Amino acid sequence: MLTRLPDDFTAVVTGASGGIGSAVVDALLESGRPGRVIAVSRGGHPHPDPRVDALALDLTTEEDGAALARALDGAPVHLVFNAIGMLHDERLGIGPEKKLDDLDADAMARLYHVNAITPALLLKALQPNLKGRHPALFASLSARVGSIGDNRLGGWYAYRASKAAHNMLMKTAAVELRRLNPQAAIACLHPGTTDTPLSAPFQARVPEGKLFTPAFVAERLLTVLETCTPDQSGIFLDWAGERVAW
Repeated sequence: MLTRLPDDFTAVVTGASGGIGSAVVDALLESGRPGRVIAVSRGGHPHPDPRVDALALDLTTEEDGAALARALDGAPVHLVFNAIGMLHDERLGIGPEKKLDDLDADAMARLYHVNAITPALLLKALQPNLKGRHPALFASLSARVGSIGDNRLGGWYAYRASKAAHNMLMKTAAVELRRLNPQAAIACLHPGTTDTPLSAPFQARVPEGKLFTPAFVAERLLTVLETCTPDQSGIFLDWAGERVAW
């Protein structure tokens, strides 16, 4: 797993209390490869493994992004796995739109902020930890519905657009990061439909065998990252390692 990274590498996992984020933390620990895992979530849930530093931060704010950078104190980071994302929020009355009449400016702005702006600001905050000449991977969860070329069904306006914006921000950052660290790479990852609260209201339509457990998705995505070398930086891949159309 992640053979391009050194032994005892340092990893940062954001959204670490969610289904995929927590499964990524567990998969990393089970591999025995990392020496330190910084698990970031709004609750900062403690982990029994001494290799884990659990931080309670809301990375949708620039202030907490800066706090994460201070906690890392310029130390090289070899893996960042961003699992922060939003599709719906019952409390805020946010859900996927079926038609133009459903569009709401505040809901759209919220999804853009969480799904596109937050990962970009995370990259900004962690620049000192990623630049240099050490192997580094920055992986961020995207979604196939964010593919403009693959959009045949319509609907889900804000989520689709926010993930398309996410992909452009990551692709653009990959160009700059190449200059900051020739051994760094960025990947946008489509996890497939995973059995988490994000997908829960929409699982009835999922074909048999296509609803994945978080543990399966974590293992697959970390395996897929093996193919994300510096010359492939800015790539958009699904859980099976297949390229997704922009």
